[in-house]
Amino acid sequence: MVDVLAGFFVVWSIILVGMFVGRRKLLGDNARSVLSGLTFFVASPALLFETLSKAKLQDVFAAPLLVAAVGAVATATLYLLISRLLLKREMPEALVSTMSASLANSANLGIPIAVFVLGDANYVAPLLIFQLAFFTPVLLMALDATTSSHRTTPLGFLLLIVRNPMIVGSGLGLLVAGTGWEVPALVMQPIHLIGGAAIPAMLIAFGMSLNGSRPLQASAARRLDTLLASGFKLFVHPLLAYLFARFALGLEDHALFAAVVTSALPTAQNVFVAASRYRTGITVAKDTVLITTVVAVPVLIAVAFLLK
Repeated sequence: MVDVLAGFFVVWSIILVGMFVGRRKLLGDNARSVLSGLTFFVASPALLFETLSKAKLQDVFAAPLLVAAVGAVATATLYLLISRLLLKREMPEALVSTMSASLANSANLGIPIAVFVLGDANYVAPLLIFQLAFFTPVLLMALDATTSSHRTTPLGFLLLIVRNPMIVGSGLGLLVAGTGWEVPALVMQPIHLIGGAAIPAMLIAFGMSLNGSRPLQASAARRLDTLLASGFKLFVHPLLAYLFARFALGLEDHALFAAVVTSALPTAQNVFVAASRYRTGITVAKDTVLITTVVAVPVLIAVAFLLK
């Protein structure tokens, strides 16, 4: 338990540094976008490549991937039904809220928490791969099909997947792990150094993004949607993951803990990007990202107390 709490302390200490840097504008106005670009396009793919190249494929594509898939799909389906049938939201808005309720921040927070709290970045790899390679594209395709603009073909979505740096880094790492090839030290050393920049850079950028945000303002409306989506992401999603992992797959101890922790991660920031692109559900997406990010701290600590 002490190690788990120490991991949370490390993660949030760096986030607080990012908030301070952002508030003081020590790195300039464009620092957050530069740091985010560095982590997304360069550092995180390097970290994922190094981590997954040493992984055992049965650990990545077995029970953890199944838990990630079932938990996310079940949560999304349940929320979409409530949004459409009870809240009477139009399909595009309901889809954005569904993404807010079921898509986890598997990169910016998932990787650091996997490293410092769970002890290995491999624990978040199944969730990250499932979301980037399948779940997110499917939700975006559904959103695309229900709006009058931004039409994209299935080929376009396929290209979107294979051009994602996270998928490229993960795929190459899994390829190396599957073939058993040992990457020469001369090649791996610069990859290791670049990957080492991923976690501090993404946490500092994330902390900078929290400055000035005020969720649940009356003028923006959709408070019920926001609170419901936040509750689904932080409580329903990990609960469904726990029930499936524990009673359907028989996971126990640290494997069960890791499955629940990764399911309880806050809403992914790219949900707000999608909402902005399609000009629907923007308030719910923005507020859910902020609320779940803050409330995820006590939720994850509670999960640690209950399962460790």
